[in-house]
Amino acid sequence: MIDYKQYITINSETRFGKPSIIGTRITVFDVLNWLANGMSFEDIIEDFPELNENQIRACLSYAADREHKIQIAS
Repeated sequence: MIDYKQYITINSETRFGKPSIIGTRITVFDVLNWLANGMSFEDIIEDFPELNENQIRACLSYAADREHKIQIAS
């Protein structure tokens, strides 16, 4: 699994503290929503050329890790 901490940050002054891709105002939620709505990695990068595949994979890794932590806590 990709180390999402290299790509994702949480800053209270950016997008209300939502997890975002470092150096952008694009949130993990944005990327996950685009993927859920059928956009491919290529589609996302075409629309947002500041992103790359590793950043998109980092969003998936972040979501998987968060889900795993929720399962452990229950």
